[in-house]
Parts: sequence; C-alpha cells; structure tokens
Amino acid sequence: MSGALSRSMDIRKHVVETDRGVVASQHRQAAEAGADVLRAGGDAVDAAVACAFVCGVLEPWMSGPAGGGAAMHWRADTGEAHALNFGMRSPAGLKVDDFPLSGEGIAADLFPWERVVHDRNVMGAKAIAVPAMVSGLEAAHKRWGRLPWAELLAPAIAHARAGMVLDWYASLIIASATRDLARDPDAAALFLMDGQWPRPFAWTALADDRLDQSCMADSLDILARDGAIALHGGDLGAAMAQDVRDKGGYLTAEDLVGNTAQFETPLAVPYRDALFHVMPGLTAGPTFAAAFAHLAQKELATLDAAYPAYARALSAAYSDRLSGMGHDGENPSSPGCTTHFSVVDSDGNMVAHTQTLLSIFGARVVSPSTGFLMNNGIMWFDPVQGRPNSLAPDKPCLMNVCPILGAAGDRRFALGASGGRKIVGAVAQIASFLTDFELDLQAAFAQPRIDVSGGAGIVADAALSPSVIQSLKALSPVKIARQSMLPYPFACPAGVLDNGARRFGMTETMTAWGDAVAE
Repeated sequence: MSGALSRSMDIRKHVVETDRGVVASQHRQAAEAGADVLRAGGDAVDAAVACAFVCGVLEPWMSGPAGGGAAMHWRADTGEAHALNFGMRSPAGLKVDDFPLSGEGIAADLFPWERVVHDRNVMGAKAIAVPAMVSGLEAAHKRWGRLPWAELLAPAIAHARAGMVLDWYASLIIASATRDLARDPDAAALFLMDGQWPRPFAWTALADDRLDQSCMADSLDILARDGAIALHGGDLGAAMAQDVRDKGGYLTAEDLVGNTAQFETPLAVPYRDALFHVMPGLTAGPTFAAAFAHLAQKELATLDAAYPAYARALSAAYSDRLSGMGHDGENPSSPGCTTHFSVVDSDGNMVAHTQTLLSIFGARVVSPSTGFLMNNGIMWFDPVQGRPNSLAPDKPCLMNVCPILGAAGDRRFALGASGGRKIVGAVAQIASFLTDFELDLQAAFAQPRIDVSGGAGIVADAALSPSVIQSLKALSPVKIARQSMLPYPFACPAGVLDNGARRFGMTETMTAWGDAVAE
C-alpha cells in the first residue's frame, strides 16, 4: 500500500434513483447514450446496444467490436432469465508450435503462464482471437429490440467522428502502454504522438486534444447499415482478417463466420431466500455458483463476521476453478481490459453486460482497414500442453466475465464488474450485501471488499475494521490495499436495482468516468 496516498481525502458517489429506467456504465457518456435510448421508447436491450458501442469508442482500450464477452438478460413479461455468450475462440489455423516456451519464467501480463518467446500469446497479431461482440449485441436486439439497429449505433458513430477527448485519465492510460503500442505502426499512429511518445494533457486547462477515430467511424457506419454480417461474413470482416494476417496472425474470414453469439441456459443459483442467474460454461458463472454453495453453509450474523466466510467460500470456489477450468490465477499488478454496464428499463427488463479485449489495449494492434483495436484472447490459454485450458486451434476461450441477475424479496438487480480475476469476488460480495444484509445499492457499493482469487493470501481494503483484518489474518496472509482511482484493487462493479416502485443505478466509487444515468 502506497504511503504517499492521502488519508484525509473522501471520494463518494451517489446512487441514481428514478421511477423510470437507468443505465450504469463504466463511462458516463455511454450511460447517457443508453438513457437517451430509453427516453426514446427503447427496451433495455436497445439501451445496451447503444451503450456497448459508445464504450468501444470512448474506452477503446477496454473493449470494442473486435472483442467478446457475455450478458445476462431478464425479461419482465415472461419472468425468464437468458444467458448470451459472445466469447472469443482461437483461430482454426493457429499453430501451437508458434508459441514455444522461452524458459524465462513467468509472463508479465494478466496470467502467470510460463513465458512464451517474444510474448506472442500476449501481444502482436498471433495473440488475436476470433471476436463476437457485435454478433452478441445483434442477437439480443433481434430478439427483443424495439428501435432500429442503425439508430442505436448513431451515438457511437458521432463520438467516433468527433474523436474521443484525451483528458488526464485517458492520457494516463495511454502512457501506461506507450512502449507496447509503439511496436505496431497503426496503434502508434492512433494513440501516440509522432508514433512513439505519450500524449500530454494540460494540467491547468480543459482538455481539447482528440484521437482521430474517423476510420473506426466509417466501420461503425458499415455495421449500422449491414449489421453483424459485415464482420461475420462480409467485406468488413474480411478486411480486418487480412490486416491481422498481414501482421503475422491467423484470423480468417471463415473464423469470423464460425464464431457467433449463442443463447444458453443460465445457471440458476438458489441461495437462502434469494435466487441468482449466472452465465454457464467457460465463464466465472460456475465459480460464482460454487462460492455461494459454500457460503450457504455459513450463518452470516453480522457484516464483520461475513468476511472470513467470504474468504473461505471464494478460496474454495477458486480452487475448483483452477483445478477444473484451467486458470492458474493472474498477475495482480496488471489491469484487466474489460468494461461492464447494467441496464433496467421502465418495464423492469434488465441487462447485465460485460465486454472485453482481455488485456489493456488488447493485442496492442490496430486493424488499419477498420480502425478497431484488436483483442489478445489467445492469452486466455495456458501455453503448456496437457492441461485443462491448454492452447489449441479452434477452441473457446475461458473468460473471467461474471454478469449476474439476482432477486430477493421485492428487489431484483443486475450486476457485474470489470477487473479480471477480481470480478467474481466483487460481484459475489455485493450480491451478498444486497441479499444477506439487505443493504441498499449505494451502501452495498460503498461497503469495503476483499479479494481472494487464486493468488497468495487475501487482499483486504484498508477501510475494514482492525478486528475484521485480524480475523482474516487467522486464515491466510493479508495484504492491505487502499482504494485509489488507478489501479483498482477490488474490481469495478456497475449495477442496477428495481424494487418494484423505484429503480436505482450505481458504479464503482473510484472509477473516474463511471456513472449511472436515469432515463
């Protein structure tokens, strides 16, 4: 924990409350786009489409059309939950022999895999997996959308035409990846000055520098006219795939045709008087379910007494995940490249949507034909063969995403987070705060959290009481972390809640751009 951080500064966010709909997003302008759609009579799904595409423009290092993810949908008229998987997979032409181990120890990015020669599974064109985000958004829109698809992409196109403003936060994010971005001429041209320097920002003046995202705007315009087929079978996807192969990767137009979104049966997780619906399969949904199976065996008398129970439940759930699903934990010093938003409309329909490029700036490669920043989904695979999640061609990626739907009493909520391995712990604790202790949404988000996600020991928020920290130390070594705007030691959640009469939205307190916006 840095001794330089202020101990007297108090940063707070307030819950947004309305009798209409609300969008809670990691980027305020994306939430505004979604809320505008709700005001125009759109469904929660329509708002999600608008919000998702704006996130891809204004947080391009977190997600975008060349990424993937998953979403949970609640339909109020039928009382049904739906799981939508739009995850990535490895290209069919991937060659495992192209990823020899270097013998230089552990890789320096999100996962502590053995290091591959030249970090080919982390950055560069060979690290690019087959995306499906646009297909996922279109699949939901075709089933439940009310407004025309092209109208929903219009806000993202407008933002891309204008170019995102480089304020202090954006400049800091870009500066953190300058060395890697400089390796790809197209990424360097988009994000850096003179292809090699971090972009400065004005310390005492309003930011006015902008990215040139005109190429991305043209591609989004094609998607607005033609839909997902433009990427998954059309000329836009073929051009993007050719760009990747020109840079040494494997992606083909056939790969894009073969990887599209799929509706799946959600996992139902009964818990005391509550019921959760989560993603099945190669996501963090089964890990969430395992944690609550362990937690259900404990009596949570007080919030302070709950933290040791959380630590035991998450430790056991992660043990199951590591042994059976293939992740060996992650490097806690590296930020995840993910965004999450949650939506509820005036009819009570809900969306919990998580989209990602995996690492920050993904593969650190830009497709010059499309203007899209590419994912590095190949890093999800273990480069050592013979393990549950070993690298192979034409194989789905194991994601950390954990969008959930929850219901207890007269309250229903949609929740999720960004933050790599920290996601499931954050979502599980907030879900418990809402159901076990009936906290309101603002109090649940403000409550300190711990992180237990496969690494050594427990990371505990410095805001926890000394007695709670002592109880955690009796279980495992404890590292104390103080909340700050960057990095985020406990993930970045966003959620909405509906109590039947009022609706509420909230985002992680420490996210500089995150906010909830009412219809």
